[in-house]
Amino acid sequence: MSAQVDRFVHDRLPPADQLPIFRYDLPELQLPDQLNLVEELLDKAAAKPWADRPMLRSPSRTLSYAEAAVEVNRIAQVLVDDLGLVPGNRVLLRGGNSIGMALSWLAVVKAGLIAVATMPLLRAKELGDVIEKAQPVVALCDGRLLDELQTAQRAHPVLAAVLAFNQPQVEGSLEMRAAAKSGVFAACPTATDDIALLAFTSGTTGKPKAPVTTHRDVLAMCETWPRHVLRARSDDIVIGSPPLAFTFGLGGLLIFPMWAGASVYFNDAPYTPEGMVKTIREVGATISYTAPTFYRQMAPFAKALGVPTLRISVSAGEALPDATRVLWKDATGIEMLDGIGGTEVFHIYISAAGNEVRRGAVGKAVPGFTAKVVDEAGNEVPRGTVGKLAMIGPVGCRYLDDPRQANYVKQGWNYPGDAFVQDEDGYFFYQSRADDMIITAGYNVGGPEVEDALLQHPAVAECGVIGKPDAERGMIVKAFCVLKPGHAGDAALVKTLQDHVKATIAPFKYPREIEFVAGLPRTETGKLQRFKLRQDTP
Repeated sequence: MSAQVDRFVHDRLPPADQLPIFRYDLPELQLPDQLNLVEELLDKAAAKPWADRPMLRSPSRTLSYAEAAVEVNRIAQVLVDDLGLVPGNRVLLRGGNSIGMALSWLAVVKAGLIAVATMPLLRAKELGDVIEKAQPVVALCDGRLLDELQTAQRAHPVLAAVLAFNQPQVEGSLEMRAAAKSGVFAACPTATDDIALLAFTSGTTGKPKAPVTTHRDVLAMCETWPRHVLRARSDDIVIGSPPLAFTFGLGGLLIFPMWAGASVYFNDAPYTPEGMVKTIREVGATISYTAPTFYRQMAPFAKALGVPTLRISVSAGEALPDATRVLWKDATGIEMLDGIGGTEVFHIYISAAGNEVRRGAVGKAVPGFTAKVVDEAGNEVPRGTVGKLAMIGPVGCRYLDDPRQANYVKQGWNYPGDAFVQDEDGYFFYQSRADDMIITAGYNVGGPEVEDALLQHPAVAECGVIGKPDAERGMIVKAFCVLKPGHAGDAALVKTLQDHVKATIAPFKYPREIEFVAGLPRTETGKLQRFKLRQDTP
């Protein structure tokens, strides 16, 4: 039943013995064999109460669901009628968070094409790697970001055409072409298991991979965490910093609000911590998405200015230190909604909200998912024991033509590469990335736990903790700290911070080395790149 005549991605899926097992145990996960996710979320909004309510907002324009549907159709007509694209072709998207980027993504997927969204800060070499892997034939690019993409295009002629968006007055732009179209376009009759997107990973652990996500995967995720944990409403206004090119942002700032009939506000420029707090106040935002580091930086502004309309604050993308949770609740009165997910499975699968939150825990397995903590052989370990997280559910990892598939999926279970402890009540407590676990003198130490302790000291603004090779202990705990203004990174402060950690958590976990730095290496989505800290440590 596949409508995708270009079989490039289908032909490069993992072999059958490396595929995850998919479970659709809940009634809401029983989807038909044929559907198009944009038709489900956007076209069918015409028959729902929010058809004429705002869907996409920005400082310069607001589009209702009905208006957005027409704009999406016009772009899809350009892709199919003008450019001759056929279902299964890949389309690279390059841009920050904007109404133009959101409309372009929806048009690509509605036409049965495969969206390959890229982070706006990628350079020509990195874009070239994506083009080499995904083989897109057309790119839609924010007009302000053309230079690097055009450089990459010259080295990769498979990318035959680049159309600029967010340039409505420029001849030949996507908007100019779309304005001449009728706005009538029937969604491609995709099979539920046809491919919707290739979502390249953010590179936290090295060279990015290209997980494959189907129409079924996206809609199945709508029926899990958003339905059972987030519980957004059609009157919600959503705001956040994660890029739409990152599935945390795509879900939180486009797909899940559409599923709930809510609206999203896109700023004209990247947020600063103070700027996001002010924007929440100005637009009356009720749900926010960002990473823990950004919430920590927002907290003093939120406390000073107030965020009276905000009711849900979602944190994901990296481990949430308990110190940050407490800081945000003190500033806003809001219990942060934490979660762990992954690009490989589109979004969040362990989480808890409201009264279900347990201090220090990420949460429980989201309805629709089963998770466990296992040893190296895949056997579940006793509760309270550190092991590797394994998960199974309605979505699972399928890398595009990548030998690392065998590391992620084992005997049908997904192994995200995280070390966890599960308690007797089913709550999961994050320890570290499995390859970040520090084994020192026979003890297991999770870097995030030490980071949380350091962040509780008033001198520390940010920190990253790794294991440094050591002849005597195997590894020692080493911390990289960014200090707040007014604090000197000297030997006295090293001793003060070491004593603080010893008094906060088990003394053997204290950092035997502390290095003061001006900043920490992070991905564009805000994740700490501990592998870079290890690379820079002899």
